[in-house]
Amino acid sequence: MLLIRKFKFDAAHNLIKYHGKCERLHGHTYGLVVKIKGEPDEEDMIIDFVELKGIVTAEVLDKLDHAYINDFIEQPTAENIARWVWNQLYDKLYRENCRLDEIEIWETESCGVAYRGE
Repeated sequence: MLLIRKFKFDAAHNLIKYHGKCERLHGHTYGLVVKIKGEPDEEDMIIDFVELKGIVTAEVLDKLDHAYINDFIEQPTAENIARWVWNQLYDKLYRENCRLDEIEIWETESCGVAYRGE
């Protein structure tokens, strides 16, 4: 079973290794989708949505929202942001009954990336 929660954050970045308009400073309202794979526990939940929101907020949103992402990630492509988010959350969301399954990062409504670890 997959538990899914969506989040949004606003941030700026520039792609220093890219040659085109995205090498200039610009921003996005990013979509973040966190997917947890597991089985319901004794409370019949994979993980409490409130607990998941608290973890994602503390480990990711408080750091990236209204931030300059290049301060955290040298080349903040959607791919690298997804990998960074995965690394921030994986250990915090590893439980006896569940684990992080996938991260999605959406730069726009039609452009995103999914990451499932290495």
